[in-house]
Amino acid sequence: MRVLVTGGAGFIGSHVVEALASRGHEPVVFDVREGHERAAADVRDREAVGRALSGVDAVCHQAAMVGLGTGFADAAEYVSRNDLGTAVLLTAMADRGVRRLVLAGSMAVYGEGHYVCARHGVVRPGPRTVTDLDAGRFEPLCPVCGEELSPGLVGEAALVDPRSVYATTKLAQEHLCGAWARSTGGSAVSLRYHNVYGPGMPRDTPYAGVASFFRSALARGEAPRVFEDGLQRRDFVHVRDVAAANVAALEADATVPRALTVYNTGSGEPHTVGEMAQALASAYDGPGPVVTGEYRLGDVRHVTADSSRLRAELGWKPEVGFVEGMREFARAGMGRS
Repeated sequence: MRVLVTGGAGFIGSHVVEALASRGHEPVVFDVREGHERAAADVRDREAVGRALSGVDAVCHQAAMVGLGTGFADAAEYVSRNDLGTAVLLTAMADRGVRRLVLAGSMAVYGEGHYVCARHGVVRPGPRTVTDLDAGRFEPLCPVCGEELSPGLVGEAALVDPRSVYATTKLAQEHLCGAWARSTGGSAVSLRYHNVYGPGMPRDTPYAGVASFFRSALARGEAPRVFEDGLQRRDFVHVRDVAAANVAALEADATVPRALTVYNTGSGEPHTVGEMAQALASAYDGPGPVVTGEYRLGDVRHVTADSSRLRAELGWKPEVGFVEGMREFARAGMGRS
């Protein structure tokens, strides 16, 4: 297949390009970054997108403005880059007859993760308050009885509750892709990425993941600074495994049109942020992490994926283990800011 990879010069996109080429496909890189053999243009540029789609069989849409986006200072930019950009791309695909799409989705659309109360079963706690966070009460409580909750894995059938501008735009992208698929008879897949890390990860920017901040601190000889109490749970998935998931989704049988299929894309092995910081520090042979008790108001406490559907339906499975991946990441170079 000839596959247009938007954002193909970025962190995840560049690994997708490599994975496609290794499988014998022909990736076409479309990115705002200038460089050799790239269609250097903005995904919101209708003419450039139309030209880039010439002879393309499928699109892997990685281009996006990423990050927490908790405030509204950048709201218009997030919506423009992520949602308008996606709408422009889908319109051009409809015009050009391109009917296969894989979207870089996000677990952020769920908001808080899956919680069970011993008395009231599955519940959805609301956003944590400043009062509780200032007092070091980081765990969400049952909204009915106020008792402690047990966190679990989030499945694709869970209700969505995006709690940041970024998360809201990622959900809107999925809705746009679903509308495009229904209108054109195309096949659309959204891979809801968890916390992706690995070689080439952006460094020291407001949009970098926490793993990159920890690694940058270690490179300076400083201890990683862990927010809250370090016990917040995430699923850290290696970028090569994410790239392989994109290839699996593109190669899946698409003879039966479907509106939109979503797949959680995680390692299936939840770890705390504190564990991740310690694993990086150990691999880097640097100072151990410092738990600060600080917090970011838009952060959720626990969100970890049930990725069994992706394994069962597409035959994908993660290959890079947590310790191995963190060791490689600690020693690997990072991308540009």
